[in-house]
Amino acid sequence: MKVRSIKFAMMALFGLMMAGLIEAAQAQRARIAPEAGSGRYAKSAVRAQKYMVAAANPLAADAGLSKLRQGGTAVDAAIAVQLVLNLVEPQSSGIGGGAFLLHWDATQKSLITYDGREAAPAAARPDRFMENGRRRPFRKAVKSGLSVGVPGLVRLLEVAHKKHGLLPWKTLFEPAIKLAEDGFRVSPRLNFLLDWGASPKSFSAAARAYFYDAAGKARPVGFVLRNPAFAATLRQIANKGADAFYNDEIAASIIKAVSEAPNYKGDITAADLAAYRVKQRPPVCVDYRKMKVCGMGPPSSGATTVAQILKLAEPFDLAGSPRQPMNTKALHILGEAGRLAFADRNRYVGDPDFVSVPTAGLIDPVYLASRAKLINPVRAATKAVPGVPPLVRLNTFGVDDTRESVGTSHISIVDAAGNAVSMTTTIESAFGSGLWAAGFLLNNELTDFSFRPVDRTGRLIANRVGPGKRPRSSMAPTIVFNADGSFRAAVGSPGGSRIILYVAKALVAMIDWKLDPQAAVALANFGKRGPSFEIEYDPSLATKNILAPWSTVPSIWRGIRLRAFGHRVRPDLMTSGLHIVEKRNGVLYGGADPRREGVARGD
Repeated sequence: MKVRSIKFAMMALFGLMMAGLIEAAQAQRARIAPEAGSGRYAKSAVRAQKYMVAAANPLAADAGLSKLRQGGTAVDAAIAVQLVLNLVEPQSSGIGGGAFLLHWDATQKSLITYDGREAAPAAARPDRFMENGRRRPFRKAVKSGLSVGVPGLVRLLEVAHKKHGLLPWKTLFEPAIKLAEDGFRVSPRLNFLLDWGASPKSFSAAARAYFYDAAGKARPVGFVLRNPAFAATLRQIANKGADAFYNDEIAASIIKAVSEAPNYKGDITAADLAAYRVKQRPPVCVDYRKMKVCGMGPPSSGATTVAQILKLAEPFDLAGSPRQPMNTKALHILGEAGRLAFADRNRYVGDPDFVSVPTAGLIDPVYLASRAKLINPVRAATKAVPGVPPLVRLNTFGVDDTRESVGTSHISIVDAAGNAVSMTTTIESAFGSGLWAAGFLLNNELTDFSFRPVDRTGRLIANRVGPGKRPRSSMAPTIVFNADGSFRAAVGSPGGSRIILYVAKALVAMIDWKLDPQAAVALANFGKRGPSFEIEYDPSLATKNILAPWSTVPSIWRGIRLRAFGHRVRPDLMTSGLHIVEKRNGVLYGGADPRREGVARGD
């Protein structure tokens, strides 16, 4: 290595540090927990001819693949995957939570989106998370009964199966029941999150005894973890259907866990559980670069915000010449588009059954064209304010006061008939509320509401709490179609409000930069939700990348270049969990995020 080159690298690194781009202490801050990075796993692109599943754990993906091999549909496989994820990835999703599911019927050429989001109990009031005029402490609220919403996942799975399933409902539970009874080996990521991202005091007594030993140590990697209580719960649902979950013993267990919760007692009732219904929502679709990108409408903000980012960036050349993934100009444009989109999202999106969400206006071409003119191709804006979509008065919506945690999981599946599922599923924070009922964890989804019901001027906030209301989500399960209307890809990720950034990155990587799914998910994460441009620094801080900028272009160097556009750059651990199945020229290609333990499997 030449002395001159070393000197250049050291000077650049020093400049970076002086600019405040490397803030290692940030990695320990609570904002990157609880779903923090647990290392990277080497992944290769996967190809298949018949069918494919991409999910967050090999055991779960194998369960789905087994159902596809038995002739099952994408929905059949998704149910088997989800039930196993409840066991092997309990920090992220499970039957104590909810999900959004997109289903593409290849024969009927129809896309249906299902809302299985958790709902607030009838007793919930707008000031649920306020105390003496102040917000309740966020972490205390999370680990309490107040945070638990009525779970929607089990009813969602049943509704989807009745419409799109082929294999008997009962058989879809077999892989998870067997693992629950025989046990599975604790993975490195589960052990890490129990040891680093949580503690025994984060859980109710039954959950604590399951995840930790008598000395309070997390179950070690390789420990065979058995859950007979969950096996019994699954048997009841397998035999009696979703009603077994929303009534009888399981429902009583949920009510008991919530009513006896630490910090603040909850108020879910038997009537709340029995009344839960899955809702079909109109998909949100936009054309982008001769493709159609579709996702879940409100109460998810995912599809509208991803759509806005893409459409705001579309007038600009993101590819570079020749095609350059993550070229600096593209990062700048996407960052500015993200900031504008998030300004609208934060102001306008809530549960459409309670709030007049201007979904059509937010993706109106004329409106977006006017917003795109706010993007300066060479300079970052000093601020971004919400726009005024058609037929909306800005002053009728209050300034948002919502915080989101970063749990969740995503499943992408294509079956032998060409049907596809894109499902994002969650219990909210890592390990949800920490409350245990009948062998599974309960969500803390209600902390996705704005704690304050009104802003400082007294205007009602769209995402305020309300009885029966569903909190705003950032989950963005997405299905992409070719210009001829044929299926192209199923995409999605966990990651709190950063889900939107991760999905937008993957779509641009595949569409503009022509990357295969594995390369797209592995690409460094980036984007802008507010004043700071966030960029993933974990991979780029490897010594070889810092000392050899001429052989790679790691994100820290891109961060330096972005400062020339006026961006305030904030490196961070951005632990996505993207899972993609793409179909090109009759061949299926799968991508699983190297930041988590997921895999793509197919035949």
